[in-house]
Amino acid sequence: MTTTAPAPIEVRCPADGRIVGTVANQTRDEVGAVAAKLREAQPAWEALGPEARGKHLRDWRDWLLDNERRLGELVQSETGKSWADASMETALGVDIISYLTKNGPEFLAPRKVSPHSPAGATKKMRVVYRPYPVVGLITPWNGPIGNPLLDVVGALLAGATVLTKPSEYTPLSWIEVVRGWREDIGAPPVLEVVTGAGETGAAVVDAVDMVMFTGSARTGKRIAARCGERLIPCSLELGGKDAMIVLADADLDRATSAAAWGGFLNAGQACISVERVYVEAPIYDEFVRKVTEKVAGIRVGMDAPGEFATEIGAIATEDQLQIIETHVEDAKAKGARITTGGKRRSSGQFFEPTVIADVNHSMDCMRHETFGPTLPIMKVANEDEAVRLANDSPYGLSASVFSSNPDRAQRVADQLQAGAVNMNNVLSNLFQLTLPMGGWKESGIGTRLGGANAVLKFCRPQAQISERVALKSEVYWFPISKRKATMQAKAMRMMAAGDWRRRLGLRGR
Repeated sequence: MTTTAPAPIEVRCPADGRIVGTVANQTRDEVGAVAAKLREAQPAWEALGPEARGKHLRDWRDWLLDNERRLGELVQSETGKSWADASMETALGVDIISYLTKNGPEFLAPRKVSPHSPAGATKKMRVVYRPYPVVGLITPWNGPIGNPLLDVVGALLAGATVLTKPSEYTPLSWIEVVRGWREDIGAPPVLEVVTGAGETGAAVVDAVDMVMFTGSARTGKRIAARCGERLIPCSLELGGKDAMIVLADADLDRATSAAAWGGFLNAGQACISVERVYVEAPIYDEFVRKVTEKVAGIRVGMDAPGEFATEIGAIATEDQLQIIETHVEDAKAKGARITTGGKRRSSGQFFEPTVIADVNHSMDCMRHETFGPTLPIMKVANEDEAVRLANDSPYGLSASVFSSNPDRAQRVADQLQAGAVNMNNVLSNLFQLTLPMGGWKESGIGTRLGGANAVLKFCRPQAQISERVALKSEVYWFPISKRKATMQAKAMRMMAAGDWRRRLGLRGR
C-alpha cells in the first residue's frame, strides 16, 4: 500500500496575498532521517572544540552581514513587515554570534571542584559540559530569522547539532540562512531545517534529545508533556501579556514614547510587546492624550527595501488578524473607547495602530494575548492596584514600570511576577545578552540568553573524578569489618558534627 505525500505548503505575502514560494510538508520518516544524519555528524563537531566551532560561526556571521539586504527582502516577502522591522532580523543574531564566540571557550571550560571535606583530599574533581547530541528548535512566524538565531548559535557553539523547524507561514528566509551555512561557507553538516505544519513539529520533538520551543502556551504544554514522556529536557518561551505600569511621577514624554514603540514594534507581534498599560489616575487623561497622538502618527505598510517609509507592516496570518479584531470589538462592546485606529485596512492583512482607553479586566484585550497593534490602557487608583492587576494574569514574560523615583520603581519591580522587569524602559532586556530571558507562570519554563546560560543550557554537566594517589584500596571497599566501620563512623562525626560533644560521641544513644 502506498501513501500519498502531503501537499506542498504555499507561502503567501500577507501584505498583498501573492504566492512567494512553496515548501514541502515533510513526513515523520523524513524528519527522522534528517535527525539521524545530524546524530552521525555530532561527535566530530563536538571534537572540534569551541574555538574551531566559533570560527565556523564567525564565518556565518560575516555571510549574514554580506547578505543582509537580500535576507531582509526575503523576510519582507513572507511576513509583510516594514523595512525597519525586516532589517532588524539579522542584527541581534550577528551580535549574539560575536558575543558568544568571544566568550564561549571560557563558558565551556571544565570547572575545577574542591572537595567538600578532608575525605576527598586524594581526589581530583571537575565538571565538564557535554552537549545534547541533537537539539530541536521550533520557532514561530513573527521573527523568521531573528527567533532561530536567539538559540541556534549557543547550541552549535556548545557542540550540539541542531534540527530547526520554522513556522509553515514564514519558512523561506530561514531555509536560505541554513543553506548559507551548509553551502556558501562550507560549514559541517550540523545544522538542518525541515518544513511542514504541526505534524512535522511533533516529529521533531520525537527525534531529538532536547527541545527549544517558542510559541503559544497551548502548543508548549503539549510539547512539554511529550518531552516528559520521552524524559528529555525542554525549554519553552510561550505567550505573554506584558504589563506596563505608569506611576504619577513618571516622565510622561518618555513613558508615552516607550508605550508607542513597545506596543507596536513589529505590529505588536512580539512575545514581549506591551499588551496592557496601567496608569495612575492623576496622569491618566494626559497619558492617553499624548500616547494617542504618537500612535496616530505611526505609518503602516510594507515599504520598499531600504526606504524606511513605514514603522509597522502586516499581520502575518488571517487567523491572528481575526483575534485582533475580536479583542477590539469585545472592548468596544464593554464600554472602552477607541482613541485612534480600531479596524483593519481595506487591502492586505494590515490593522491600524489602535489605542483602547477605559478598559478593565472583564475585556479580552486585558485577559488574553492579542499579539497585534493594540494598546489597552486602564486607570488605576495607586501603585498597589497597578501591581495587583499586573499580576492578575496567567502570563509573566516581562513587564515595565515608569517612575522618576528609583526607589519607588524598584519597589514595584520587586513585586511583579514576570521573568524580566524594565524600569523606565520597555523590551530592553531582550538586547542585553548577559541577562536571562524567560517567562514565569504560563509564559514558559527555562530561559534563553543570559551569558554562559546561552551555551550551557544545551549541555549536560558531567562529573569527572580521578585519583591523586594510587591507593591499593578504599577504606569503604569490601571486606567489611567492625574496625573499619567504627573508624569511618568516628571520622564522619569529627568532620560533620556541629559541636565537640557530638564529634566525640558524648551525646546520643
